Amino acid sequence: AKNSIKKQRKVTTLSISAKKRRGQKITMVTAYDYPSAVHVDRAGIDIVLVGDSCAMVELGFETTQPITLDQMIHHCQAVKRGAPDRPLLVGDMPFGSYEFENVDIGLQNAYRMVKEGGMDAVKFEGGTESRAKIVRHVVEGGVAVLGHVGLTPQAISVIGGFRAQGRTATRARSILDEALRLQDAGAFAIVLECIPANVAAAITDALEIPTIGIGAGGDTSGQVLVFHDLLGMLSHPHHEEFVPKFCKKYASVGIQINDGLAQFKKEVEGGVFPGKDYSPYLMSEEEEAKFDDVISEHAEKTKSKLDASDSKLGMADESEQLSLYGNK
Repeated sequence: AKNSIKKQRKVTTLSISAKKRRGQKITMVTAYDYPSAVHVDRAGIDIVLVGDSCAMVELGFETTQPITLDQMIHHCQAVKRGAPDRPLLVGDMPFGSYEFENVDIGLQNAYRMVKEGGMDAVKFEGGTESRAKIVRHVVEGGVAVLGHVGLTPQAISVIGGFRAQGRTATRARSILDEALRLQDAGAFAIVLECIPANVAAAITDALEIPTIGIGAGGDTSGQVLVFHDLLGMLSHPHHEEFVPKFCKKYASVGIQINDGLAQFKKEVEGGVFPGKDYSPYLMSEEEEAKFDDVISEHAEKTKSKLDASDSKLGMADESEQLSLYGNK
């Protein structure tokens, strides 16, 4: 009999573009490892972004800037193993891996994300003329590119922190120009981060390619959130202070994690776990009796050695005491 489970089609850049034309919303989740990729894939999410926000969420850095290309590839490989077939996989090009005047550097590193990391596409931040030049070169080199404008975390030292962008007419127009420039350079879609909803709507209407919003209102072609944030993975007061205002929490997994760990500690310290229920590996009565004999024999030999050792130590102590008084 044939397998009744129908294999889902691979999500591609073309199917993402088709979703915008049909008025269907695009879903994207940022994930960084094998188990999270498995969950995102099972949920039927369209795109998995292996974001450089891994530096903050998984590695504990203050910004996204410290993570290296090798580290990103490591996480991309894990995500690829967790979601190998269906979703479109996009890898973030980390800070310092593409910004050079020599656009071949960006292309070479994009190839690494595809060949070593297993990604279907890469993401670049920014929409300046120099950035669009890199995007064009990478696309012409055969690698699909997701653009990113608005709040661009890699440029935090330039923009002065994690803050909303496009809140003046002049800056909003500039972001629109950046998006159009990236579209002309060949990007298949663009992330719009932390900009006013009306600005995101205008950019989405002006572009032929899809937009994916994060903190950009509901009129974009799709939405993206970070796996850990939307599931409440780090549900404790310190982390709650830094969860973005735009992030809706769909679960509070972190609370259950904390409760589970506390219960484990309590049961181990109280002698409850593992108990007989979680000690499943048994010997036959015959083998258990043989093993008891072996242990008894071993214990007797060990006791004899200890007794002999104690006797020698006692004699040595006596000799040492006598020598203190000059006796030989």
